[in-house]
Amino acid sequence: MDEKLKELEKQYNEVPIPKELDFVVENALKQGKKKRKKRAPQWLLGSAAAAMLFTAGLNVSPAMARTLSDIPVVGSVVKVLTWTEYEVKEETYDADIKVPSIENLENKDLANALNEKYRSEGKALYNDFVAEVGDLKANGGGHLGVDSGYDVKTDNDQILSIGRYTVNTVGSSSTTMHYDTIDKQNEILITLPMLFKDDSYIKTITENIIEQMRKQAASNSDKTYWVKGAGLLPDEPDMFTTIKADQQFYISDKGKLVISFDKYEVAPGYMGVVEFEIPTDVLKNNLVSSNYIH
Repeated sequence: MDEKLKELEKQYNEVPIPKELDFVVENALKQGKKKRKKRAPQWLLGSAAAAMLFTAGLNVSPAMARTLSDIPVVGSVVKVLTWTEYEVKEETYDADIKVPSIENLENKDLANALNEKYRSEGKALYNDFVAEVGDLKANGGGHLGVDSGYDVKTDNDQILSIGRYTVNTVGSSSTTMHYDTIDKQNEILITLPMLFKDDSYIKTITENIIEQMRKQAASNSDKTYWVKGAGLLPDEPDMFTTIKADQQFYISDKGKLVISFDKYEVAPGYMGVVEFEIPTDVLKNNLVSSNYIH
């Protein structure tokens, strides 16, 4: 174990601290000044800082994550980490594929199923990239890029929502998002249909999103959506008419439903991935309960 701890310390010291961490630390210090009257014990502050730095290190160093997985005490603080990373850097070919891993769920079947899905998708994405590069080289060359990773959208006592993105670049670029939302207390995967009494939520959410699109387009000339009254010409048909029953979504830290659309799905490419937070008042008659959405 001493050798593993030495190796961990070496890897930890070599991990570049993300710029975003400076902002986190600065805000933490500001909050500390505001709450100084409460005088939290110094050992507690030190533990929190250490946990924050360990988590930052894990998310930028797969090697560090693998070492930590052998040390139960440290590993127990980890929720999502980068387990594998595929990288290719050539003159006109570029791939960076980060594969997440969910750790420490008591529901091992759920954790294993999700992690296997992530690893299979990451490996398939890398293999497809390598095959396409081979084809391009055999036919005179070209440009190809893929950037894939993840973003923890919500992580609180109840909800863990993970967004996984893939950006493919061949001349222009396309971006797709996939979300998994987990009830950490009951350790189940939450789907969109299970939040509602019946499929009437599809119409309710669609109507609210179209209303939001029109309001956004009316107040901001830079925003365009593929519905009438939101940038389309009068004689152009609506290209967005309804969400899918299993539309990509996540639950925000404030317990709000956020619906996500891929690049080009409901708007021109320059709009990128677009999201709409659905007001809970709009949904209240459709919801099974207010346990998740409130």
